[in-house]
Amino acid sequence: MTRRDLLLLAPVTLATAATPTLDRRAIVTRHNPKLRTSDPTAPLSVGNGEFAFTADFTGLQTFADQYERTTPLCTQSQWGWHTSPIPAGLDASQPRLEMFDTYGRAVGYATSSRGQEPLFNWLRENPHRLNLARIGLRLDGAPLALKDIDAIEQELDLWTGILESSFRLRGDKVSVVTCCHPEQDLLAVSITSPLVAQGRLAVAIDFPYGSPDMNASDWKSPGRHRTKIARQGNTVLSLDRELDDDRYTVDIGWTGELHAMLRDPHRVLIQGARTELNFVCRFAPHRSTTDLPSAPAVRKAAAKHWARFWTAGGAIDLSGSTDPRAHELERRVVLSQYLTAIQCAGSSPPQETGLTCNSWYGKFHLEMHWWHAAHFALWNRTPLLERSLDWYARILPSARDRAKQQGYRGARWPKMTALDGRDSPSPIGPLLIWQQPHPIMLAELCSRSHLDRAPLRRYREMVFDSAEFMASYAVDRDGRYMLGPPLIPAQENHPPRETWNPTFELAYWRQALDIAQTWREQTGLSRQPHWDAVRTRLATLPQKDGVYLAHENCPQTYTERNRDHPSMLYAFGMLQGEGVDRDVMRSTLHKVIAEWRWADTWGWDFPAVAMTAARLGEPALAIDALFLDSPKNKWMPNGHNWQRPNLPVYLPGNGALLAAVAMMAAGWRGSPLTEAPGFPKSGWRVRSENLLPLL
Repeated sequence: MTRRDLLLLAPVTLATAATPTLDRRAIVTRHNPKLRTSDPTAPLSVGNGEFAFTADFTGLQTFADQYERTTPLCTQSQWGWHTSPIPAGLDASQPRLEMFDTYGRAVGYATSSRGQEPLFNWLRENPHRLNLARIGLRLDGAPLALKDIDAIEQELDLWTGILESSFRLRGDKVSVVTCCHPEQDLLAVSITSPLVAQGRLAVAIDFPYGSPDMNASDWKSPGRHRTKIARQGNTVLSLDRELDDDRYTVDIGWTGELHAMLRDPHRVLIQGARTELNFVCRFAPHRSTTDLPSAPAVRKAAAKHWARFWTAGGAIDLSGSTDPRAHELERRVVLSQYLTAIQCAGSSPPQETGLTCNSWYGKFHLEMHWWHAAHFALWNRTPLLERSLDWYARILPSARDRAKQQGYRGARWPKMTALDGRDSPSPIGPLLIWQQPHPIMLAELCSRSHLDRAPLRRYREMVFDSAEFMASYAVDRDGRYMLGPPLIPAQENHPPRETWNPTFELAYWRQALDIAQTWREQTGLSRQPHWDAVRTRLATLPQKDGVYLAHENCPQTYTERNRDHPSMLYAFGMLQGEGVDRDVMRSTLHKVIAEWRWADTWGWDFPAVAMTAARLGEPALAIDALFLDSPKNKWMPNGHNWQRPNLPVYLPGNGALLAAVAMMAAGWRGSPLTEAPGFPKSGWRVRSENLLPLL
């Protein structure tokens, strides 16, 4: 057993983490995003994991129209959703299922829209995440014009979470300070300009109707929603928002000689009589009785919160490296920590675009949850993972019902869903299975970070129900257990009726069932015999010509199927390699590098490939994988991983990068007894602290 094996077994908590020795403030602030122009590809956000506000170069959403087709500027929360009325005559509980033969048993999945397009589409689009408001500047009652603006200066201070923006508007300087409260869904804004005192510069807060579109907003249906005054005072304006059956509240508070009033049906106008305009805007699903803090108080709370965030947990310093890629890698790592903290650390799993804008109607994809959040445990910030892991307990009854309806035991987790846990219909989603072991793996990562047995008590039901489904799902045929058909593997371009025994899923089943059995023993239960039978007799990992295949029925893996995720690699990278032959995996890695269509992959694939290269002892190739040339491996000035025009941010890429770098720096089970075993020795000086090894 190596030193890292012992560390994998030893609990580590934030409270017992070593005193930081790296100059963390220097590491973080040298990567503060700075903008000098209007850039719709790189808006900056402030947030707290439950709520986020994305701004243009004015520090607000003044030029939202110019950003709509690139990166919409939204104000979003974990709780803010809208459901459009279901069309007359449709029943949301009665989608027609497509039947799939499952070893002589018919199992239905919501995979076909044929003959039920209106219902199929309504179920996919509802509920959809809501843009709570648009907050922007207005001059003399009219929208600002880009031609009237110059001298743009904007910087996001990562150490304090405060966004500072300045520009000249028709020759007059305007300064805007924006930040988010660390514990409330509340935005604080301070604006300084001679134009404020002249009564010419004001702030408009506009409220839209809900929409499944990327901007989560319908600005053309004012009659379909209501904005009502609940309270009007000298320093506060409270509003009630109603969109069909959905409700939320807005509290606007200010200090000084300001005026805030509802001018139009869905617009609040805020104006001041002095050179500075300070206000806060709080959003909530229900009316809050808590007093509103002042804008300076919010900035103070934000600065304290972010200093604590950066000081605690893990850190890495690459500044002594001579490899020219080191600075860029460190930039991506720092910005990814910030972005995942404000976008992926909430009380439910995040959507792939987080709280920036909508992808897939704002719903989250549970197969991405590992990539969004596992890194929190590796960076010694386990509580940020636990926030969303608790959500599984809330939907456990529906997951059990889903398994039972399909003839399985345990709990089958959905793929594309919202807070209610209902699986959205899709030609692909309902047939995916690689999200099923995630709760087990994530719970195990949490367990390593605690000194007590709290995670065992907290997550045991979720872990055991997941394992029970996995064992029930496998079919015994001719002395071995099969996965599928039907199924669609992580690499989604395979017909479900022709797919069985995918390499990655087989390895994942083995590792997760082993963890679940260990949990049974740790909680005083005996091992479950059927789980052991499935684990030991699962089909062997399929290979041909000395390389692993996508699945057992796919000899064309490296020709017509060499696109999307090269998931066979991840059996020994993300996973520890149950049943993997290292020599075969090494050949597979080099074949994938040479023959895969990298433009047709996704942003998390590049770090995932790096993890495989690291485990195989090829650190130079791991670094090369992180920088593979592909449109999907494009990293913007704001730290986001761009994918395509309708997916301008992709947080699984950020989370995967953090998981890969933590692994490369801190090691993994059985890794060499050297510092930063996943980094090359030549050209790289890696200093890290408080990172945990991967399983």
